[in-house]
Amino acid sequence: MFYRPQDGHGLPHNPFNAIVTPRPIGWISTRGSEGDNIAPYSFFNAVAYVPPQVMFSSTTAKDSLANIRETEVFCVNVVSEALKEVMNASSAALPRNVDEFAHVGIEKAECETINAPRVANAPAALECKLTQILELPGEANFAVFGEVTGVHLRDDCIRDGIFDVLSFNPVSRLGYRDFSTVRELFSLSRPGE
Repeated sequence: MFYRPQDGHGLPHNPFNAIVTPRPIGWISTRGSEGDNIAPYSFFNAVAYVPPQVMFSSTTAKDSLANIRETEVFCVNVVSEALKEVMNASSAALPRNVDEFAHVGIEKAECETINAPRVANAPAALECKLTQILELPGEANFAVFGEVTGVHLRDDCIRDGIFDVLSFNPVSRLGYRDFSTVRELFSLSRPGE
């Protein structure tokens, strides 16, 4: 099968969502003049080591984007298997002044380097200072980039000096309504290592 996106695919659901998988979930927490917000984004990833930088993409003008424009900071919370249901519940479209943390019962904590909340029991949280927002082609597509200014790691997720993803089983987005949990690892050495 071949299709040009502008011509449509002819399938019951858009296959693009299922092609680029698995995608980590950036559970973005922000604070704005109307309160605290948290929402999951499956277009998320790390983009640089030094300084450490991340990005996420918003395909609608959501509250997260408005808060980041206002404050120029955000926090990325890692989603563990234990948090998958509450993460999903936080994706509900709620009025801007509703605190999603309180609405879905997520315990929050304050960040150290930025004025924003974070998920208290997330395996990891990345405090970020906005570096740029790029408007992408389309009706409401934005890529948000941030420099990591602080990193929280839950102590029980560090084993033998390594942040052990099998200690919390991160959740990733596949296509459609499908998600996956990391349950096994394998290692590969690069040629010449």
